[in-house]
Formats: sequence, C-alpha cells, structure tokens
Amino acid sequence: MRVLLSTWGSRGDVEPLLALALELRAQGVDVRMCAPPDFAERVAEAGVAFVPMGFAVRELVASKPSPADVAAALVGQHFDVVGKAAQDCDALVATGLMPAGMRSVAEHLDIPYVLAGFHMMGMPSLHRRPGPRPGGPFPADETDFRVLWRIDGERVDAIYREPLNTHRAALGMPPVGNVRDHVLTAHPWLAVDPVLWPPEDLLGLEPVQTGAWIMPDDRALPADLVEFLDAGEPPVYVGFGSMQMAGAPDTAAVAVEAVRAQGHRVLVSGGWARLSLIDEEDDCFAVGEANHSALFRRVAAVVHHGGAGTTTTAALAGAPQVIVPQIVDQPYWAQRVAELGIGAHHDGPIPTVASLSTALEPALRDGTRTRAADVSTTIRTDGAAVAARRLVDLIGDGR
Repeated sequence: MRVLLSTWGSRGDVEPLLALALELRAQGVDVRMCAPPDFAERVAEAGVAFVPMGFAVRELVASKPSPADVAAALVGQHFDVVGKAAQDCDALVATGLMPAGMRSVAEHLDIPYVLAGFHMMGMPSLHRRPGPRPGGPFPADETDFRVLWRIDGERVDAIYREPLNTHRAALGMPPVGNVRDHVLTAHPWLAVDPVLWPPEDLLGLEPVQTGAWIMPDDRALPADLVEFLDAGEPPVYVGFGSMQMAGAPDTAAVAVEAVRAQGHRVLVSGGWARLSLIDEEDDCFAVGEANHSALFRRVAAVVHHGGAGTTTTAALAGAPQVIVPQIVDQPYWAQRVAELGIGAHHDGPIPTVASLSTALEPALRDGTRTRAADVSTTIRTDGAAVAARRLVDLIGDGR
C-alpha cells in the first residue's frame, strides 16, 4: 500500500504532512511526498521519499508574481509532477495553496483523494466572511455570507478554472464548474484541534475533524540554549516563522525592547524575518533550529505570527501566547487564543514597542499561565494517528 502526500506552502504546511507520513509508515504504508524544493532536507531527515514540486516558496514570496501566473504554474505541476508521482499509489492526500489539479489526477488514476486543511478559512461558512482573494475587496455593504462565499468561489474560478480545465481536457476529462468546491469535496478533512478551532456549520460541507497532525520531536535542546534557560527566569520567545514581516520596522529591536519593558529575558528566533540580536547584553539569546515542544515548556510566553502549528505547539506546551497575526488564518488563531484566556491578540500586523508591551502584559499574568496549563491538558495529540487509520480504511474500502 502506497500513499502520496502533496502540498505547496510554508513549513507549516509540510510538518503536519510529515506527522501523517510517520503514522502511515507505522501502519505499514509506503509514503511519498511532493512538496516545494525548500523542504527537501527536512523531508529527508524524516526518512520520507521526496519529490520536489513547483518553485521555491521563499523565492516566490520575494518575487511577487501575479496570482494568475502562480495558479497556472501550480496547476501544471499538479498534473505533471504529482501525476507522475501518483501513478503507483493507492491514495492521494492534498493540502496547501489551492491544490487545483490534485483531485483530477486521483480521478484519472481511479484512486481515493482527500483534501485536508489545517484551518477552515477557505471553507464556506455561515459564521465567517471569506478572506481576501485576488480580485479586489468584497462589496462593503454586503452582509449575506452566502452571497459573499459565492463571490469567493467566482474569484477562485477566475484564476484556476482555465488552467485546470485545459489540463483536464488533455486527459479527456470533462470541465469543472466550481473549482473551490471541486477541490474541497463534500467531506474535507480538518487537521485542527477541536478545542482551538471548534466545529462550525459549513455551507454544503461535512468535514471530518481528526485533530491536529503533530510532528513528534524528541531532540534535546542545544547545550548553550539550556545554559541560557538555566541561568535565570523563563524568557519570552519571539519568532515569526515563515513570515517576512513586510512593512514592519526593526522587528527584533521592537520585540526586545517590549519584552525588556516587562522585565523578562528574550529568546530571538531568526526565521524568514531574519530576526537577530540587537546588542550583546546577556539577557538575550539567538535561537536556531530547536525542538519547540520542549522549548515552549520553559518560556514565560511565546510571541509569534499565529501559524496553526506554532499556536498548537504553544497551547500543548501550556505556554501563554501573544499572536501578531499577518495573513489568512492567523487573525483567527489570535482571536481564539484571547477567547480561551491563554494569551493575547496583538492589535494589527506591525508591532511597536508600546503595542507589543501592551499585549505582553496580560499574557504574562499568573492567571494566564494557569489557564494555559489547564487548556494544554485538553489538546489532542492523536490527530495524525486518527487520520492514518481513516486513510488505510478508505483505501481498503476502495479495493
């Protein structure tokens, strides 16, 4: 039995798939992964067969091509690279940026297809407006969510339908009318913890919520990092993952000053924002690649961008959070962390010393830490195992 896992996105899109890959292997399934070339080394570390797909994510972020060009290129990769990689597979799991073409590949090969999401932002909901799409703002006076989600579907069609149907026609397949709904299917899988993102009423969808797919990590923390942690009170961790914090001032200087204003030491993680130490004071330490599951258990708070993976890892560690949301699902995670009482929602995407210090103050209260510890005991850790069992059963049913 062989499964192809495919995604195009940041590390937050790759790590959950690796978690699923490990659980599938534990159940005797051979696994192959298509992902951006940025992550060849990371996938190899996990011992998973890797097929590079598409262009490098960091290069795309820097070059800022048109959405239509990105869509056409990715759809082409789905039919070409994924189509070849899936030829001897028994199922295809797709995630990441609008994987239009993946379902067509699965249909052409007559194998099961699963669309999995790490949040619900692109899924039509009776409780939320659609997020931004290429095509301009939504009508300011429109309040009917059904109308807004219809417009959202039309905008997806505008950039994906032509390249998708062109490739389908080449395979003798009929055209797709609504690309978004075709990609999602009626039963998308949600690799999302139900405490952090409770089930919602979705329009025409009945999702399967497995719980978050959490990559296990048993690496020891580096000796110099442990020495810093042992040398004083728990520091505040600051890192923004794959976000480049465009338009922000010197984010590292802002963060360090804000944390120092609260009387705490600082851990600075470089990431794609390239944060670095601002001076040689001994109350700051630069963090490289490290086991976040272990590290977050030793910090006073985690300041981050609000990616699904970082939010879940911090919640599971019982660490208070301050989320400075940038895009897509991140504002939701910030709001949810505040609602749960396990952290604070920074006001806006660009922190200043004053605004970040204001957000840190409630996050660093004893009551917030107590609440974060309580919530941590409710976070599920078996999501990847649940999904792996469901996928094996799905393949078995189709045989």
